[in-house]
Amino acid sequence: MNNLNKKYFTQSNSQYLLQLPEKVLQFGTGVLLRGLPDYLIDNANRQGVFNGRVVVVKSTDGGDAAAFERQDNLYTLCIRGVEHGNTIEENVICSAISRVLSAKSAWQEILACAENSELQVIISNTTEVGIELVRESIFQTPPVSFPAKLLAFLHARYQAFAGHPNKGMVIVPTELIINNGDTLRTIIMELAQFNQLDKDFIYWLEHSNHFCNSLVDRIVPGKPTAALQAELNEILGYTDELLAVCEPYNMWAIQGDARIRAALSFHVANPGIYIEPDIERFRELKLRMLNGTHTLSCGLAFLAGFSTVKEAMEDEAMSNFIQDVMLSEIATAIPYSINKDEIQGFGNQVLERFKNPYLEHKWLNISLQYTSKMKMRNVPTLLQYYKNYTKVPERIALGFAAYLLFMKSVKVEKEVYYGVVNDEFYPIQDPQAAFFYNLWQEYTPEQLVERVLSDENLWEADLLKLPEFAERVTSFLLQILKSGAKEVIAEFQIKKVEEVEQV
Repeated sequence: MNNLNKKYFTQSNSQYLLQLPEKVLQFGTGVLLRGLPDYLIDNANRQGVFNGRVVVVKSTDGGDAAAFERQDNLYTLCIRGVEHGNTIEENVICSAISRVLSAKSAWQEILACAENSELQVIISNTTEVGIELVRESIFQTPPVSFPAKLLAFLHARYQAFAGHPNKGMVIVPTELIINNGDTLRTIIMELAQFNQLDKDFIYWLEHSNHFCNSLVDRIVPGKPTAALQAELNEILGYTDELLAVCEPYNMWAIQGDARIRAALSFHVANPGIYIEPDIERFRELKLRMLNGTHTLSCGLAFLAGFSTVKEAMEDEAMSNFIQDVMLSEIATAIPYSINKDEIQGFGNQVLERFKNPYLEHKWLNISLQYTSKMKMRNVPTLLQYYKNYTKVPERIALGFAAYLLFMKSVKVEKEVYYGVVNDEFYPIQDPQAAFFYNLWQEYTPEQLVERVLSDENLWEADLLKLPEFAERVTSFLLQILKSGAKEVIAEFQIKKVEEVEQV
């Protein structure tokens, strides 16, 4: 027994918590699942609510599954940040996970879990790529794709209980795609047809199982740096190979009714869980205010020399840009009806989260899939802003100009495109990198702006038709090329101060 286990067993009810029955099957071992759903289930168990543990399916070969076994599936979650102005430093040893089974080596053991009458819930996070249709046999050992594995398990469940209508599962994917539950359900039904499964099973699949759209929101970075890991191990008094750091804020919105609330009874102990018939407002708030602000700010901040969100928030001018683009422009043009007080409250929470001194959230990581993020997160807001005000949103225009410059490649090595800032190369990790490389080779900045804004294949809209938007984007792009991003941000700050003084 290592020091982690010894520390855990000093806690009250520790033995009882380890003996709770398995009620959840989880596909994925990643830090988001351990830092949000598993943490919330563990928190409920400690309060005598739900009283169930999680059996985890590990589908990939990456990572060290043996670490779970070495630590009796215990792991430490170090919660760090500021919440409502109060500094939070909390260390929780989570015990929600009962065991971790490899799909590659323990598939029959995973299928045997279908015979557990107490199992009620299936959770997944297999990345956005995981929820895709692969036409394959579910009778492989194991199937390759996540949907095929899930269908194989549900088929085993149907057989174990002879199709009893009350033995279906509540399935809650957490992958970050819109309508993830509906999408997964559609794939599962098509895969069942592909495998020519009998009509009675398909009826049971459709009517006894509930696929819930859901949205998760908590920043849980990957494995801590070696230095931070060593520092935390010293504070804790033990070594934890599975240790993760996360912010205090947590939110899990799940589309469902009273039946879903009954199955997911752990929500009672966790105010950050919302189970409602319509979760669209949660998605819009997160997508526009948090994700949209990240996307409009990442190119500008990175080009200005800030490597992390924390660094940018420590700079007055950059921090003001982030605050203003969120609260003055994005918040006023969310393409969904949401109470203004709720928008303001959410925005203030996001700003507090951005300032978290404990999280190293890199702008370069936020720039992944930059073009698709800009399209999904910000173009609808831009269009709505014009509907509301028929004028240029200045900060959105600046963020768009910085995006165009960030996408300027100066070299290609092994099919990776690189931009350069302050004489240092950075990778442009975007499927459109080659497209922009060619544009910057062929066009002047003025021509490039018009070519990109008018490309309906990129935006599903002709942004060139927005009055004066192209002119402002071009102006900002030329300013950044001439003076640098940091100088342009500083000019914005001066302009804001002058406007306040005039008022």
